[in-house]
Amino acid sequence: MKNKHYFNSILLIFIILLLCSCLSMVEKTGQMLDGTAFQEKIVSRYKSQNIELHIVENKNNEKSIVFTISEFPMMKLRGSYPAENGVFMFKSLEYLAGNTHGWNEYSLDLIGEGTLSFGTDVLLELCEFETVQISQGKIHRYDTRITGDEALTALRNRRERIIATVEWMKKTENAPKAQDLTQFEKYWKPVFFPEVVSRKNKPKDWKKAGDTFIRAEDIRWNTNYTSRVFSEDLWQVRNTGTLLRDWEESLSWLYLEYEWDNIIKLFSNEINFNKIK
Repeated sequence: MKNKHYFNSILLIFIILLLCSCLSMVEKTGQMLDGTAFQEKIVSRYKSQNIELHIVENKNNEKSIVFTISEFPMMKLRGSYPAENGVFMFKSLEYLAGNTHGWNEYSLDLIGEGTLSFGTDVLLELCEFETVQISQGKIHRYDTRITGDEALTALRNRRERIIATVEWMKKTENAPKAQDLTQFEKYWKPVFFPEVVSRKNKPKDWKKAGDTFIRAEDIRWNTNYTSRVFSEDLWQVRNTGTLLRDWEESLSWLYLEYEWDNIIKLFSNEINFNKIK
């Protein structure tokens, strides 16, 4: 009876999640399910124009720092608590974002350091970091929860595909910059998938006489469009529908990778944080 009640509760949460695209709902639901919602508390909070700095403490009274960026609510940057000289080490990028099928979450190891000077306010300076590898993660797809090595392999493979896709995107002529997520989706979806967008949004001459098509994921993919537009390493990914699945399940992840250089730039100058808690 208890197991049935537990299952019904989880099912209800999942249904609510599917009906609501709000990131905070995704985050709170995921944290409630895996227990991370109860693992740490915010001790103090500081804010700059578009970045927040949180000092957090876990159940063992161990402190660390967390940066959040208003334009990228799907991620947090975590670092060690500063030493006496103010130096801290970046530890991980924590990603969590939902989609119509569920949500993905992972921890991506970071390497680098920065310096925080504490006073009435907090000054961040000498900040450098870079990504290493996904070290842990979970995938929630419909009523299935994938964890452990299976999730780690799937997330690492997806990251490789996303990085390859972003490399191609940035090399395209007139690749847009400084877009928000809505603009990003509106611009790139017709480029990636003219087969699934409305007629008025399809790229000009996306289909030519003699083009051949292959069916995958219930969609007829124009293989000649693929070879004309995309780099060769993306041909199979697009023609099998894998790129579309990545888009549908990880749009904000793709956006995050595309804007990564701009995120780095945000931390390249001194930042003054005002205390708000």
